[in-house]
Amino acid sequence: MNVPDATPQGDPLGVLPYNYAVVGVQKGGTSTLAVTLNQHRLVCQPPDKERHYFDDETVDWSSPDHARDYTAPRRAAVHTMVGDASPTYLYWPHAMERMRQYKPDMPLIAVFRDPLERLFSHWVMLRSRNLAWPDWPDFLTEWPHTSLPDTVPPPDEVRTMRWRHMTGIARGFYGEQLQRGFELFPRQQWLLLELRSMLGDFEATIDRTTDFLGLPRFEQVPPLRNWHAGAEQVPGTAPTGDDLARVAEVYAKDLDLFEELSGIDTSAWPTRLVLDGDLPPSELAARFARKVR
Repeated sequence: MNVPDATPQGDPLGVLPYNYAVVGVQKGGTSTLAVTLNQHRLVCQPPDKERHYFDDETVDWSSPDHARDYTAPRRAAVHTMVGDASPTYLYWPHAMERMRQYKPDMPLIAVFRDPLERLFSHWVMLRSRNLAWPDWPDFLTEWPHTSLPDTVPPPDEVRTMRWRHMTGIARGFYGEQLQRGFELFPRQQWLLLELRSMLGDFEATIDRTTDFLGLPRFEQVPPLRNWHAGAEQVPGTAPTGDDLARVAEVYAKDLDLFEELSGIDTSAWPTRLVLDGDLPPSELAARFARKVR
């Protein structure tokens, strides 16, 4: 990695190269985790929580200038770490390969959430920001991936920003994402977290995370806050039980792979319960429908 050794004008304390990353998943608690870590006395708060560097298709990845483009201003002399929490990296084609070229020993954190809950929350987020984004039925069918995509469509075929937002189903193939990630970075460089467990014992999760990053533990962990929570309700078409049952089946094989690779217990996840016949899809659809008007 090419670490900057000069102090750019306007940055009296110099700059820090990004040296850890929260790589996924979107709507999985990454903001809550990242904002909390940024309150650590040794961690520098970056200009943006989501740097979106390794998923930037405008960069010349044959000769990137990391020292110029992938640093953050040091805010205090004591700061030793700065993190990039871009939850697209884990699923975005070639992002993890680019990160490996940048820093092969990068500590990586991923927070996972039930795939169906994540997918619905993703759609609610889009609709709450702009009603021009597609309604639920079109959200499911614009890119109905059945596995993790390995290429980004060329911009003359579809706008990259639209593909970024509309690949909701693709983001739920956690097993394939981890499989690819483990091929690039050794398992010991990964900290895998689960949203419900994180929220259930937030202090213990933050202690695990600071231990993983080699940071002293907080004397007092900042209080849990739900950053970037979705809207209470959005206009649109509510999911049906058939919708959810169909998407659950799309995730079935990958969910088995995820459980095997991650060691995370998914037995309480709605997707697993639907697949095992322990939760009627219509019941989950009715719960989701309460957020749709």
